[in-house]
Amino acid sequence: MAEKAELSDQQGPDPSDLKAQRILDEAAKVFWKYGVKSVTMDDVARHLAISKKTLYQYVADKGDLVLKVLNATSDRFHKEIAGIQAAGLNAIDEMLAIASYIAQETAAFHPSIYYDLAKYYPEACRIMDRGKQVDVVRQITENMEKGIREGLYRDDIHVPLLAKLYVVRFDQAMTAEIGQLMGRYSLAEMNWELFRYHIRGIASKKGLDYLEKKVTKEQNKA
Repeated sequence: MAEKAELSDQQGPDPSDLKAQRILDEAAKVFWKYGVKSVTMDDVARHLAISKKTLYQYVADKGDLVLKVLNATSDRFHKEIAGIQAAGLNAIDEMLAIASYIAQETAAFHPSIYYDLAKYYPEACRIMDRGKQVDVVRQITENMEKGIREGLYRDDIHVPLLAKLYVVRFDQAMTAEIGQLMGRYSLAEMNWELFRYHIRGIASKKGLDYLEKKVTKEQNKA
């Protein structure tokens, strides 16, 4: 198991809320590393160095914990991506920053994460689906509209359709062939390839030239 994360008394206006957030943060780390199905409430309590009795003061059961972890993770992702969108980057750099963030966050995800959630925690899966169908589609739509205005994306692309197809392609990678793909590629690698595939498909000549220079620069830095 992972090393313990001590939960000391928190300083601040509402230590109970802070402790609850700490529990969700640390439980997420355990789930992402070991998979959802294989982790027990005993494992979570042991990782947090608290009793199960204390843990059950904050969640009703494992299903409730998974649901709250997914809600908190979804909120954090949306806030981070909204921050990237507010940074004033051009459309390609914005998508690159978002892809970098997602790759970093999912790099250590256990291969069974999506399978476990879909099979054993369908309500938690519905949270992710709602996020993808609303927030992700909106974010991709806004990015494509920005790219068209900047001349980095073609002006003949079907924005609403492509925004939804982007989500569908990611879903297919995560579900239909998850067993085969995850044996050979990490979530981070799949995310990067999806990003490159998406940008190259919608970029204008100006956008492709910019992307090539960007990629060459990153490769030289590496």
